[in-house]
Amino acid sequence: MKVHIHVSLKPGVLDSQGRAIHHKLETLGFDGVNDVRAGKLIELDVDDSVTDDDLDAMCQKLLANMVIENYRIERQEPAKENA
Repeated sequence: MKVHIHVSLKPGVLDSQGRAIHHKLETLGFDGVNDVRAGKLIELDVDDSVTDDDLDAMCQKLLANMVIENYRIERQEPAKENA
């Protein structure tokens, strides 16, 4: 099963990468972007035996810096085959 872990900075934490992206978008002529927050997506391929508690522990111990980051776990639905 595929699992997506979305990691983002907590509100109020300076996002220098987001600021750089925002600035570059403006210099390329893209108007109307008020703010940019950059994050990361971690994709795991796990056995069905991996529990939500296991995934939560992985995030808290390694995948996210709990001081400055939040995370969200999404289990992906298996792709349906066309008959």
